[in-house]
Amino acid sequence: MPPASAVHSGPRPGFSPGYSPIARAGVSAPPAGYDTGMDFGIRRCPAGQSVSESSPKESAWVLLEGDATIASGGQGVRAQRHSVFDEAPTALHVARDTAVAIEHHADTEWAIVRTDNAAAFAPRVFTPADLQSEYRGAGLVQNACLREVRLIFDRATRPDSNLVVGEVVNYAGRWSSYPPHHHDQPEIYHYRFSHPDGYGHAENGGAIHKVRHCDTLFISPGFDHAQVAAPGYGMYYLWLIRHLPGNPYTGFTFAPEHRWTLDPAQQGWGPADPPPGFA
Repeated sequence: MPPASAVHSGPRPGFSPGYSPIARAGVSAPPAGYDTGMDFGIRRCPAGQSVSESSPKESAWVLLEGDATIASGGQGVRAQRHSVFDEAPTALHVARDTAVAIEHHADTEWAIVRTDNAAAFAPRVFTPADLQSEYRGAGLVQNACLREVRLIFDRATRPDSNLVVGEVVNYAGRWSSYPPHHHDQPEIYHYRFSHPDGYGHAENGGAIHKVRHCDTLFISPGFDHAQVAAPGYGMYYLWLIRHLPGNPYTGFTFAPEHRWTLDPAQQGWGPADPPPGFA
């Protein structure tokens, strides 16, 4: 069984300026008992601030909100984002010891993930034009698990990376990561809600956690996971997976008892006389 709590509680009003660490590779707290092999945190930068760095670890910066110009490896990209729900992301991905310079034109928030990786590879900025949303769950189980999945990069697009990075927009009152599935590699989910009072429920094996705005969930390797958003509240989460040595993430395995829901010919129970508005 996983430790009792897999959730790092975030600040409901949002993160303060500067860097707020949430996870560190090799450190099992907080919460106790989880080491995903990744450093993860949120960085808020005020308008006018310039950031220059070169990290000893592979790094990915995902723009959550704001307006910034990103420069690395001779690239210069202006990135803007107003809503994680309605706009696709911009993300910077660099190898270790790669110079990064960012100029902020408005108050800006980044999610930053890092991990050990000795490989050298060229920096890349992923823009919304590079990404294509996938609408998983369409037409299945009364559309109760319809959601938008945005893969930023994986082993197919960044073969030398030790990370997989993506986003999910979980529509209000619906499920995502469904049917429940599992994989050997550790994973992090970082949540945002369309209203600061929003919430959802997240599974981590047999444990069920209430997740709220700015919370982070640490998913145990090999444990089935799925989530649901409360009605009226859109739920966004950034998902981060760390490849294991000799065992990279190449996909997931559905919980066999729920795999039947993927068959359009088997859609489960529904009322014989559906009320008005029933999907």
